[in-house]
Amino acid sequence: MKIILTKVFVDDPERALKFYTETLGFVKKNDVSAEGYRWLTVVSPDDRNGTELLLELNDNPVVQAYQEGIAEQGIPAASFGVEDVRAEYERLKAQGVEFMVEPTDLLDQVTIAVFDDTCGNLIQIQTLQK
Repeated sequence: MKIILTKVFVDDPERALKFYTETLGFVKKNDVSAEGYRWLTVVSPDDRNGTELLLELNDNPVVQAYQEGIAEQGIPAASFGVEDVRAEYERLKAQGVEFMVEPTDLLDQVTIAVFDDTCGNLIQIQTLQK
């Protein structure tokens, strides 16, 4: 068994697509609309057949409450692995990304940073320390 799809809820799919592709560097995989629903996914450019991230509209009040609640508590909606958190932090910061948590080493095992994806989510990036 393997994970093939995961999702983040977004308040604006177009803005999310732009942020996740142009700023973060993901690649659009699927963009299918049918009967008022949009199936919009992105993938890593390094693994175009890998796990897809669904950018799902948060048009459900339960979803909106969940999204707002975890963001208010500082809980990331997703975590992405990067080669070097500090380098990625600098690259994203130069593009105007707002960070809530600057690069931080935890328990001498992982380095993390947390940013706002502009679509209602906090996203964590992390690198396992060698």
